[in-house]
Amino acid sequence: MLSEIWKNHKRVLCIRLDNIGDVLMTQPAMRALKESLPGRKITLLTSSAGALIAPFIQEIDDIISFNAPWVKSSEPNGEQQVLALANNLRDRRFDAAVIFTVYSQNPLPAAMLCYLAGIKTVLGYCRENPYRLISQWIPDREPLDYIVHEVERQLRLVEPTGAVTANTRLSLAVPEASRQRISARLAGIGIQPKEPWLALHAGVSEEKRRYPANSYICACQLLIRQGYKIILTGSVDEQSYVEAIAHQLGEASVSVAGELSVAELIALIAAAPVLISNNTGPVHIAAAVGTPIVVLYAMTNPQHTPWQASSRVLYFEVPPALRTKNRLLQSFPGITAPKASPQAIVAAVNDLSKTTECLLK
Repeated sequence: MLSEIWKNHKRVLCIRLDNIGDVLMTQPAMRALKESLPGRKITLLTSSAGALIAPFIQEIDDIISFNAPWVKSSEPNGEQQVLALANNLRDRRFDAAVIFTVYSQNPLPAAMLCYLAGIKTVLGYCRENPYRLISQWIPDREPLDYIVHEVERQLRLVEPTGAVTANTRLSLAVPEASRQRISARLAGIGIQPKEPWLALHAGVSEEKRRYPANSYICACQLLIRQGYKIILTGSVDEQSYVEAIAHQLGEASVSVAGELSVAELIALIAAAPVLISNNTGPVHIAAAVGTPIVVLYAMTNPQHTPWQASSRVLYFEVPPALRTKNRLLQSFPGITAPKASPQAIVAAVNDLSKTTECLLK
């Protein structure tokens, strides 16, 4: 029944109000929506952070940036801006909307936004019966009954509409001009084409997902002794933190934190032989551009590991003071190994590097 209804819906609003990685992990579902009906246009309503990556996702036709007050944001909009957004959405006359949420988020504020905008066909997960706010309600069984990867969760959401795709990978368009600027930047730093180097993204938006700086330093010092050079990335807000790590590593490292555009960050990660990172947006960028990943994974949300990527996932515990107060989310699945020690990081980098070398031969 849903697939019949959706055959008439060409103007679709996709709502994903959180961060870069979340938008990227929703891409296969948006691709399925796009491919299932010729001429369908996808508009993404996302946060200012999510809007940074959206221009490089080919399935998205239009972007609306909005920091919703019901989603964690440094500068959320107020009630007047929410009402203005609802009027804007009403003027655009969308045929349907899809609300994409992680299982710990409540879809009802976004559903009310759609209701105010006059969007009649709304698809989304919800734990409670949303009645008329979500006309096509999929009962949310996560995490009580099971947990699936975030990409799989969103693909399952759109499947009843007839939206499927054979290509479930993440992908990003890398502008050629950005590739050239990064190539010149690497040459200026003194990194030769076949010289061992890697990218390190030590920052993260949530403190509980930040791997300890001292452990990063220890791992990188061991890698430097093997001949690696380290390029450290990060946002403007993370600049001082990243530069402090680079200072400890000495001349074999360079910080470009706060210096790259999003296009240049994508190009740098695409050029890197390996990325080491916390569980954050650059991990999913690396998965989208085919760069091997060593991810230091805080035991919080288990469903955000690298999707269909060459990777090694190393786990560490969240300090008790930073753990979630939501009792439904306190039990991390029984995955505790391999542990994210400096030695395990080095072994994972070497393992991925050897695998890449074998594939290139």
